[in-house]
Amino acid sequence: MSEQVRKVLNVGGGPKTTPMPAIYQGWEQVYLDVDPRCKPDVVCDARELTRLKGGEFDAVYCSQNIEHYYRHDAIKVLLGFVHVLKADGFAHVLTPDIGELMRVVVEKNLDIDDVLYPSPAGLITVRDVIYGFGQEIERSGADFFAHKTGFTKKSLSMLLGRCGFPYVLSGSANMEVVAYGFRNPPGEFARALLKLPAS
Repeated sequence: MSEQVRKVLNVGGGPKTTPMPAIYQGWEQVYLDVDPRCKPDVVCDARELTRLKGGEFDAVYCSQNIEHYYRHDAIKVLLGFVHVLKADGFAHVLTPDIGELMRVVVEKNLDIDDVLYPSPAGLITVRDVIYGFGQEIERSGADFFAHKTGFTKKSLSMLLGRCGFPYVLSGSANMEVVAYGFRNPPGEFARALLKLPAS
């Protein structure tokens, strides 16, 4: 009997040429985006995930997307994650770390248009992290690329908990918060996949 192929929903993943983390290699990768120009598998506003079939995915991957919604709408997005996930599934969320940004700005005495770091897409300024990558917004003419809220490790963990993920593991590095949210205690497969501690 062949092993069941696991499914991950990439929310706000853009075009399917955008790679996903190596942990999802061999999984069925379903890309969801609001912009049909990206040619995703599913064209859908992430605030409306409850329109999709429930309990279908083993994981939801959401990188640099949750901050593009007002906080009250981010709640709808996370509730949608709960809806589409299997009982033993998990949400994998990455977002800019506003707490670390504030620390660096104060420590280095930066102004809002000072450069924080170079990226493949161009130079990233303080303003870009807070409000969205200005060059991309201007180039695309798409206001949905703007940032409408921000998170720290603590605030993202608390919001995940509030939205139906009582088990949250989170960390921060490279000015980014990474959080894993579970509806139930992570099982053996998730622990091995994500290299989680035994307890």
